[in-house]
Amino acid sequence: MNAKKADKIATGILYAISGVIVLILAALLLYILVRGIPHISWDFLTKPSKAYQAGGGIGIQLFNSLYLLLITMLISFPISLGAGIYLSEYAKKNWLTDVIRTSIEILSSLPSVVVGLFGFLIFVVQMGYGFSIISGALALTFFNLPLLTRNVEESLKAVHYTQREAGLSLGLSRWETVLKVVVPEALPGILTGVILSSGRIFGEAAALIYTAGQSAPALDFSNWNPLSVSSPISIFRQAETLAVHIWKINTEGTMPDGAAVSAGASAVLILVVLLFNFGARFIGNRLYKRMTSA
Repeated sequence: MNAKKADKIATGILYAISGVIVLILAALLLYILVRGIPHISWDFLTKPSKAYQAGGGIGIQLFNSLYLLLITMLISFPISLGAGIYLSEYAKKNWLTDVIRTSIEILSSLPSVVVGLFGFLIFVVQMGYGFSIISGALALTFFNLPLLTRNVEESLKAVHYTQREAGLSLGLSRWETVLKVVVPEALPGILTGVILSSGRIFGEAAALIYTAGQSAPALDFSNWNPLSVSSPISIFRQAETLAVHIWKINTEGTMPDGAAVSAGASAVLILVVLLFNFGARFIGNRLYKRMTSA
């Protein structure tokens, strides 16, 4: 067998493997969407769920998922940005940097259920937050930090060193160069990573079962008292998210139309995650073209 024939065979095998993976993913997505989309309506997206009656929706769970995502990103993004800047621009090759990088790798490899149990022991029990949005957001922060930190670091490292030299040659300090030259140049990559990690958080269930709770109390959207359990902006109330709601329906659901609600909720979850992924690519490309005049 000559080299050209071997190359063609190897290339064909790789294409076949890639095609099988794409087909499996497409079949899974189509199966969920075909079963779920017929059940999606405005009432389904806005009405509260029902435990023992048919006709319930996912309004509160959908709001809880988006609100929990917002709180998690408000906590995790500044920490990740600072850690990424330190590792990319200031960290030297020593034992401290090795410990930080090893810790990030360990955190990224932890199963989400372990993160949930950690959050339960620390935030729910020891710190006394109980099952609440803040407990879930803090647990998801540990879950999200490795991905975001690595994304920020890689985006900053992708900026060419001449950009840094240009800033320093103009009399900017090192911090001013990072803040005014490097970070804006890396912004498309950072933003793409933020949106992708948002999709990951939105679909998380295991960590939230033990921290944010499995119930969705009725919300009064005219109540803006952050300490009230019926207030939508309260971070101290239980908050069953969409992913947890799907899990609960399929394990202990008592509504007569549980299969339809589960299918519709799963389709909504898939559509939102796809929106995050395609939105990340679109916004990242637009920002890159605008900032580089490409």
